[in-house]
Amino acid sequence: MKNWDPRLTPARPDLAAAHLRGQIAADDYAEGRVMHVAIGIADVRREPSHDAPLDTQALFGEELTLYEDHEGWGWVQLARDGYVGYMAMAALNSGRLEPTHRVAVNRTFVYPCPDLKLPARRASPLGAAVCVRAIQGAFAQIGDTAFIFAQHLAPIGTYEPDYVAVAERFLHAPYLWGGKTSLGLDCSGLVQISLAAAGIAAPRDTDMQEQALGQPVSIEGDVTLRRGDLVFWRGHVGIMRDAATLLHANAHHMLVASEPLSDARERILAKTSQPIRAIKRLG
Repeated sequence: MKNWDPRLTPARPDLAAAHLRGQIAADDYAEGRVMHVAIGIADVRREPSHDAPLDTQALFGEELTLYEDHEGWGWVQLARDGYVGYMAMAALNSGRLEPTHRVAVNRTFVYPCPDLKLPARRASPLGAAVCVRAIQGAFAQIGDTAFIFAQHLAPIGTYEPDYVAVAERFLHAPYLWGGKTSLGLDCSGLVQISLAAAGIAAPRDTDMQEQALGQPVSIEGDVTLRRGDLVFWRGHVGIMRDAATLLHANAHHMLVASEPLSDARERILAKTSQPIRAIKRLG
């Protein structure tokens, strides 16, 4: 198996997924077991350490395969986008959740009882998956002592009609490398979570998205852009709100900003010498 991507391939010199036996050499192989995220947001790190770089995040209810459990850290592969990394075992529960609904707002609180006056126990972000057991008044019960305001949920299999409108909800959210929620997100995280709300699966990182999403639009000469077009630089991506305005999580503003594409293009070119390398249009 040549040129395999370590971000998407559960393989190390000492351990690899059993299905890679005969393709990638490793000292040992593991079958893996199905788990799911049991906290609101679970960080996926490059190494088994809280000081290691944050590569991405997994959301409550998200399914994954666990290949190693060692000293409080799990080596995992996410089911949604295939990303591989290390996650704290305290964030995981065994088995599949079998969700019935997804969180359809940027962030919603989880209460111990169907009573908004009680202290919230945690919060769940947009895209989190939950299993609704019952409805009690205005609340959906998702656990023995876990209740969410029912109007903040949407049934699995229903989607937002406009992924750009979803992305616009994150305007002014802080920039966080590897982040995927309103507490902080990066450029490709904004694209991925917004498309997911609209029922469009997208890879996690910018280079993957450039390859996988949409159809190319010529960047030569006069280009007429549309709402929803994705504009790619090397290592960066933004979403067009209209023919002239770009929405993107970026390290210049350190938040999700809306600005003329021409301003972003000139600034990025001046700082990095990187021109726009692709424009992709989704159907």
